[in-house]
Amino acid sequence: MNSLTLKQLRYFEAVAAQRHFGRAADVVGISQPALSMQIRELEQILGMSLFERSARDIRLTRFGEEFAPRAREILRAVDEIGDLARLAQGTLAGRFRLGVIPTIAPYLLPSLIGHLTLDHPSLDVHVRETMTTTLIQEIAEGRIDAAIVALPVSEPSLEEVAIFEEEFVYVRPATDVGKPVPAAEDLAEMQLLLLEEGHCFRDQALAFCAQRSALDRDGLDGSSLATLVQLVAAGLGVTLIPQMARAVETRATDVDVVRFPAPQPKRSIGMVWRKTSPLSDQFRLIAATVGKAAEGLGLEFVAQGVPEHGERQ
Repeated sequence: MNSLTLKQLRYFEAVAAQRHFGRAADVVGISQPALSMQIRELEQILGMSLFERSARDIRLTRFGEEFAPRAREILRAVDEIGDLARLAQGTLAGRFRLGVIPTIAPYLLPSLIGHLTLDHPSLDVHVRETMTTTLIQEIAEGRIDAAIVALPVSEPSLEEVAIFEEEFVYVRPATDVGKPVPAAEDLAEMQLLLLEEGHCFRDQALAFCAQRSALDRDGLDGSSLATLVQLVAAGLGVTLIPQMARAVETRATDVDVVRFPAPQPKRSIGMVWRKTSPLSDQFRLIAATVGKAAEGLGLEFVAQGVPEHGERQ
C-alpha cells in the first residue's frame, strides 16, 4: 500500500476549506483534474471516502470530519518545523501569511507593505483580508501565521500584543455642520448606521452607544465603511468610523466629520499568532514595523510587547 503524502494532506485541507474543487485547485496552484486525482488516491490509501460529492455541493463525510483536524495538526507541526529552520538561519525571511480585518486592511496595508519591504526585504508577504473569527480559526489551523485585529481576542492558544490605538470619529450629513456633537447615549436614539453582523467594529460601536446588540436597534447595516459613509452623505443617518479610515472614505464625500468630546471612543489594535510558533520573536519585530506604519498615519503607538523605537530594524 502506498503511503499518504504531505502534498495530499494539503490538497485535502484546501478542498475541506473551500468546499469546492475548482477553488481549492486555484488555492494550491494545480489543475482541478490533478487535484481530484490526488484526493481519489488519498481516499484509496485510506480505504474511506473523505467527501460527499454532488452536482451542487461538496461536504466532508463523517470520516472526513474526523480526519480533518488530525490532518491539520500534522500540517501545522510540519510548518513549525519549517519555522524552526527559518529561525536557525538568523534572518526574517521566507513566506509570511498575514491576516487583516476589513476595517484596517485598506487603510494600513499600503503603508505597511512599504515598511515591511524596507525593514524585512527577504520576507515574502501574503495578505488575507477577512473578519476576526475567521482569522482566529485560520491561525489555529495553521493557514495563516499571524493577524492584525482589534484586541482583545482572549484566545488562550494565541499570543496577542497591542501595537497602536485609534479613536472613532463621528460622521454626519454636511447639513449638520456646526451642530453639537451628540453624547454616546444620544446616539442610541438616532438613525445609527453600522457594519453588518460579524464585524468587530460593529460591536465596539454598539458598546460605545450603550446598545447591547442588534436587537436594541432598528437601522441600516452596510458591508463596508465606504458604504456607511455614502449612506450618511445621502442623508440616511449617521455613523462612526475608525480614525485611519477618515482620509480615504470622506475625502470626496459631502459629509461632516468631527471628534467626540473626551473621553473619546477608541479601539486597541494588535497582532496575534500561535503561542507555540517558534517565530514569536520575529513576529514581534514585524509588529514593530506595523507600529511604525501606524505612526505614519498619525496613530498612537503603545509598545506593549513590541520592541521599542530604537530596537526596530
